[in-house]
Order: sequence, then C-alpha cells, then structure tokens
Amino acid sequence: MTVIVVMGVAGSGKTTVGGELARRLGVPYAEADSFHPKANIEKMSSGHPLNDADRAPWLEAIAGWIGEHEPNGGVVSSSALKRRYRDVLRTGGDVWFLHLDGPRDVLAERMKSRSGHFMPPSLLDSQLADLERLEPDERGLIADITRSPGDIVDTALTALAKEPK
Repeated sequence: MTVIVVMGVAGSGKTTVGGELARRLGVPYAEADSFHPKANIEKMSSGHPLNDADRAPWLEAIAGWIGEHEPNGGVVSSSALKRRYRDVLRTGGDVWFLHLDGPRDVLAERMKSRSGHFMPPSLLDSQLADLERLEPDERGLIADITRSPGDIVDTALTALAKEPK
C-alpha cells in the first residue's frame, strides 16, 4: 500500500490534516517531529535553521518508518522541503505526497498562535526559501491550506482513489 507523506512548511497544518487523513483511512500516523534527534530540536528551538547534514538522519528515520508501514499503509508528516529530501523518503517505499501550501501571512499567523511547539516563527522564512514545490512527475497533490482540514482530506482521498492501482 501507499504511505502518504503530508508535507509543507511549519504552520501548514501537517499534524491536523495528517491525523485526520490517517483516522479516515484507518492507518497509523507518525508525526515527523518525533523522528528528530534532540540536537535538531535544540537547534531549531534556539532559532537556527537545520542544514542538509542535520536533516539527513531525520529523513532516513522517516524513510525507515515508511518501509515498515508500506505493507499496510500509513500517514507520516514531514516538511519534505526539497526534492532531494523527498527522494530520500521515496527510498522507504511507495509514497504519495500531500503538499499543504498557502500564503506566508496565514502560515505566520498559525505559527504565532500555537503554543508548546519548538519551531519559532522566525524560522518560517528560511523554510519558505528552501521549499521546492511538488513537481509534475512527483506523485501527489498540492492543497490550499486556506481550505478547511476536512475539505483538504476529502480532496486528497478523491485524488488517491483516482491513482492507478
């Protein structure tokens, strides 16, 4: 089965949409933040963006989770900002990306209003600068985050149902 990777920058709604998508599909959900080494969390908490070397073990751990869950399906979140990061995730197995995309002001407001998250709003611009949108040859869907999470999940499920088996 396909594992769905819910991707996007901080504040895009990965946890909300990913959790609902997994619930509706009846498959496990994993939050990407749980795969970060402690050093990554500390670095981001102090306002410093991660570099490719910081992200490598995190991406490999998520790819491992994908491989473990491919037989029965699953949903995992990951910023998956760059195509080469998505390429690492694809090494885990069959994946389909749900890219949550939206305006900077909406993302910034969401980040300011959430509490208890290690990612400070000051890192949003670095994530947006790194973001490489899904390309036409990548399996998946780009969804507008100004729509409700339920609408996004409905659209994703419809798109998935149309995927070749």
